[in-house]
Amino acid sequence: MDLENRTLGSLLSDPRIAPAAPNAIRAWDLSKEDVWNKTLRQIKEEHIFAGDLALGFDRLLSAADTGDWAYPLYTPAECAEDPAVDGTNLIRLPSDDPAADGRPFILLVPGGGFVNVWNLTEGWPIAAQFNRLGYHVFILTYRVDAKEKLLEKNMQDFARALEIIRNSADRFRVRADKYITCGFSAGGYLVCLWNTSMGYPAHGLPKPQAVFPVYPVTSLKEQIRYGDTDPAWSLRLYGCSLAEATQTEYDIPEHVELFPPCAIFLTAQDELVDPENSKLLYAALQKVRIPCHMEIGPTGGHGFADGEGMCMAGWTGRAVKWFEGLE
Repeated sequence: MDLENRTLGSLLSDPRIAPAAPNAIRAWDLSKEDVWNKTLRQIKEEHIFAGDLALGFDRLLSAADTGDWAYPLYTPAECAEDPAVDGTNLIRLPSDDPAADGRPFILLVPGGGFVNVWNLTEGWPIAAQFNRLGYHVFILTYRVDAKEKLLEKNMQDFARALEIIRNSADRFRVRADKYITCGFSAGGYLVCLWNTSMGYPAHGLPKPQAVFPVYPVTSLKEQIRYGDTDPAWSLRLYGCSLAEATQTEYDIPEHVELFPPCAIFLTAQDELVDPENSKLLYAALQKVRIPCHMEIGPTGGHGFADGEGMCMAGWTGRAVKWFEGLE
């Protein structure tokens, strides 16, 4: 399937992937952008988006052909009551490896600064790579539209996604209580928050086997240090001021006791999320003797996705190898 020479718009307009296409980058209408009419090859050559987009589309299209791959998180009645949950969903991308049935599944959580969800780069292509490595993957599209306590609502989205998977564990060929979380940037923060008392313990759900935060936000104190203290933004995310949030589980490095083994991936030249966020998390995990691994690429910035064409290429394989080495 020659996808490199197809335009982004033609692929996202394919009716087979209609349940996923509007969330290619949630809350961003790509049809109004110049990139809509560019081919995937042009997008790669012009470095518009990171990652192997053709790989992601190929995997998405093949999953769509099965007819059993897209699941809304909330019912029509729930969406009518709260429009912010409309469009949130779970995309199921199973591996062809028969051994995947016995391994933990991966819950994949793209980033987007809590205003978007970048499935296009940090969802579909990454899932395809983990599939090739022998892991079933579910991609979570979570809420980004909320006026208050968005992160608390995101934890509800996590819980609903896992309930959907657990309720269909036999049909999905997964072990209901065995899973890994992997998140990017803002999604990296969310997969970390899931490992505090606000996450899986609060929702009566099992602890993950591992977590892979990729260029994650983790420290609210770092935000304060850089002067990022917009009161409206803090209220939207935490339901309180940033200073008050630092005294709670929202400041991840201060609340790591419930974490599973953790592998962190980032670059030293990240221009958007200071690498100190990852270093603080790593040090906190080491202090309480939770198995942890951190890989810092010497070059490259934020949002490298699968790392194609730079030093972080293949990080998905290294994450899996590290996890399997724990056993």
